[in-house]
Amino acid sequence: MSEEIEAADTSSCCACCGIAEVDDIKLVPCDDCDLVRYCSNECQKTHKSEHEQACKKRAAELRDEILFKQPESIHLGNCPICCLPLPLDRTKSSMYTCCSKMICDGCNRASQTRDYDKCPFCRKTLPKTKEEGYKLIMKRVKANDPAAINQVGGEKYDEKDYRTAFEYSKKAAELGVAQSHFRLSIMYHFELGAEKDEGENIRHLEEAAIGGHPQARNNLGCEEWNNDNVERAVKHWII
Repeated sequence: MSEEIEAADTSSCCACCGIAEVDDIKLVPCDDCDLVRYCSNECQKTHKSEHEQACKKRAAELRDEILFKQPESIHLGNCPICCLPLPLDRTKSSMYTCCSKMICDGCNRASQTRDYDKCPFCRKTLPKTKEEGYKLIMKRVKANDPAAINQVGGEKYDEKDYRTAFEYSKKAAELGVAQSHFRLSIMYHFELGAEKDEGENIRHLEEAAIGGHPQARNNLGCEEWNNDNVERAVKHWII
């Protein structure tokens, strides 16, 4: 009962000076947790040393709630035509440079029976040369299309141009592309276009796993297993 009263007090009063929230005083929650609120930046700074330990613990709990939540779908998403999940086997779907859409083989074949020279999704005429296709994908990159940026990052990675691949992958990851997060984790771990950084490796693995990337989830399980965190490892592998 006392814990409930204490929680109510910290939500309605400043955790530092104790002033209550009234019409002209608005309390702002802690940036990292949902445990306490403050009336000013000064109060938050003053209370930091007292609150820091509980804040870190709660922030870790909130992070785990997100990390161990079952993703709604895999990182590739659904085919925009049939709305079925795209296959994990990337050879069974195709990226179209005109619109940056990934289309499953079934919809590709169905479209080719009608218009073999048009994109199944946007219906634009397909590029006739690799150079034309590159110009189209770079046009999508300039428009800040996450899928296009990720695609170019992947191509540069396959070409072993790791420095350029890192820049494109970093930008796509900032836009929420799980595949780019996974690629960055590999690059940080193996020093490909970036300095070795295991902290960044784990951070990007977590973001990729949250986005539904199965290999990233498996790698996280292996990391936890190697660190003797068996329960956390099993949680990852079950997901």
